[in-house]
Amino acid sequence: MPAPANTLLIEGSFEELTEELAQYIDNLKRAQGDESPGMQSEIASLLQENKKDEVLKRLVTGSAVLNSAPEKEFVAAYNLLVHLVRQSPNMNMFLSRMCQNLSAPITSSPANASGLALSILSTIFNILSADSEARYHVFLAILRVIRSSANFDTLQPQLKNLDSWLAEWEMDEDSERKLYLALADSAQDAGEDDHAYQYLVKALRTIPSDESSSDEARTLSLRALKAALTHPTHFDFQDLTSLDSIQALRKSDPVYFELLELFTSEMLDDFNDFKDEHDGWIEAEDLDGDALNRKMRLLTLASLAASTGQTRQLPYSQISKALQIPSEDVEMWVIDVIRAGLVEGKLSQQTQMFLIHRSTYRVFGENQWREVASRLDMWRTSLAGVLGVIRSEKENFIQMKEQEARELDAKVNGSGPGAGYRRPGGRAVDVDLE
Repeated sequence: MPAPANTLLIEGSFEELTEELAQYIDNLKRAQGDESPGMQSEIASLLQENKKDEVLKRLVTGSAVLNSAPEKEFVAAYNLLVHLVRQSPNMNMFLSRMCQNLSAPITSSPANASGLALSILSTIFNILSADSEARYHVFLAILRVIRSSANFDTLQPQLKNLDSWLAEWEMDEDSERKLYLALADSAQDAGEDDHAYQYLVKALRTIPSDESSSDEARTLSLRALKAALTHPTHFDFQDLTSLDSIQALRKSDPVYFELLELFTSEMLDDFNDFKDEHDGWIEAEDLDGDALNRKMRLLTLASLAASTGQTRQLPYSQISKALQIPSEDVEMWVIDVIRAGLVEGKLSQQTQMFLIHRSTYRVFGENQWREVASRLDMWRTSLAGVLGVIRSEKENFIQMKEQEARELDAKVNGSGPGAGYRRPGGRAVDVDLE
């Protein structure tokens, strides 16, 4: 959608244009075999009574037939309708039905239906004022068309404006949640799993604390949790554990919550114990067991790397044991965990060590804060030592310069070191002391 600055330039009076559109709608209906009384005569009598909103109501109701208009006439006919509706002080009352009609299939042009609908909906969106609540409803209609055509990528450049739009529209939490879910559905249908998950989490954040145990909150929480667990590149679960609706799963769905805790902070051995204890549960819940196993191995390796402390070295044998893999597969898993962005380091085949440069903490708790404090103390001690050396060298430099200045004064005054000596029977000569 372009910036909100659209202008429709259509010549003619309201009466002339409404009669023209009514006649066009009547012709389309007759072409489809509809022999009901024409709209044109009905509108003529309403115009005589100056009932403009009633005229517009008839036109908008009858505009559903425009979806069968030839492609080359569709945009022009709808632009005319938008122009007429815009002249009403009660314009918003007509927009819902227009958006509903535009969300329906455009039978005259199946190949370009979504493009035609989005063109008109974008025009409607952009002629509305920036703070108009009606923009919210038009945007939902746009999302319905986007979802039906799996064309989410056309919308992505505009989503950077979403936060400012919501602030201008001043929507309540329920309306915001509805919009975020529409975005999540559109993104998911288009295969944009990252975006779908982001909007699911945004939707969960709109649920008030006192509604965190509701059926809706539970449904959305489970959907977000399943998406996070099975997504191949999602490894941080702190965004979920901080939500009240997710914490409510501890009571409503304790097995799911136990699984979340495992992926938040535990190791592969714990996950295997979970599978033994809840045999067949993962398959019954239609979760991808292979994806879960792979992710848990990567998270386990990340935890091992973070636990190495000051040594920053991890033996191949320890990796093999913790990940329950053959020793020849260790390097492959290390490469995978580096690609996942969880750890940075290099492999030493000679020493059979993984040398760690940086590692990611899965949970940042009291122990991690203590380690940070310890490292800060080490850095502070190291910096103090560096500052001491710099201060000592500075003092030595000043003393040396003062000594040089004294020696120079002594030369000028002919006394002291460097004043020279006399050759036998000759005059005094300077001596350059190296």
